[in-house]
Amino acid sequence: MSRLFGTMRQVGIVVRDIEAAMRHWVEVCGVGPWFYTDRLAVTAFTYRGQRYDDAHISIALANSGDVQLELIQQRCDTPSMYRDFLAAGHEGMQHWSSWPEDYDAIYQRALASGYTVGQEGDSPRGRFVYFHQEGHPGTVIEMAHATPERMRIFAAVRQAAVGWDGSDPIRRQWPTA
Repeated sequence: MSRLFGTMRQVGIVVRDIEAAMRHWVEVCGVGPWFYTDRLAVTAFTYRGQRYDDAHISIALANSGDVQLELIQQRCDTPSMYRDFLAAGHEGMQHWSSWPEDYDAIYQRALASGYTVGQEGDSPRGRFVYFHQEGHPGTVIEMAHATPERMRIFAAVRQAAVGWDGSDPIRRQWPTA
């Protein structure tokens, strides 16, 4: 557990081909089911303080126990930390995420501790921020506000993985439970 951000809840994996990545995690690793959306609804997206309203980001979520995996493929040229990560020759774990209820307090503590905002935005599920303090690939820290809507979706993703029998491995909608 991070003393500053709390429990690591998610591993964010930036990929060039999300369809191939989902298949790999299902067929090779036995992890699923995946909940996929082609265009994540994001508003007020900023990268290094500049606002962009045209980000096209596809994501897929699945759980392995209590840890959520998030596959991310950016499908546009909008400046972002995902694009920077790929341009640096990386593919794979780009960040880890915590989901605090006291989002604003931890956000301010992170800034006071020397972290800077790399990118952030809002969504129907709540706010999120990626702090730019990466000393090693995969150690960007994301915080996603633990809103009731986000936690409802994340709980349903986790529950779907419990006892999953391998059927319907890629679900092209968010869970409804």
